Amino acid sequence: MTSDADQTPPTNPSESGANVPVPPVVDLSPAVLKSAYNAFKKRWKLTRLDYDSRIGRSPLSSGHSSAIVGITAPKEFPKAVWEELVKQGRLKHAGSGLYSMPQ
Repeated sequence: MTSDADQTPPTNPSESGANVPVPPVVDLSPAVLKSAYNAFKKRWKLTRLDYDSRIGRSPLSSGHSSAIVGITAPKEFPKAVWEELVKQGRLKHAGSGLYSMPQ
């Protein structure tokens, strides 16, 4: 018979049965950042074109700039990639999980 004092706790958290979430490793290489930035720029451009081409909204006659404040980032890339692009100054937070192009 062994007592509780003789047993050593497991060194690996997964051995104890606890569900400890392990953060995934995110690739922040320049190639991934460039690809994510290009995907964002493409979505930004298409969103603005879609908004500007609506019926009743003529960019030629109104003289107003686009009312698009921000868009959600493409889901093909993790949030850490978007945060890194914000940190680099290539994107900016628009609030509520939205990002925009810096002016």
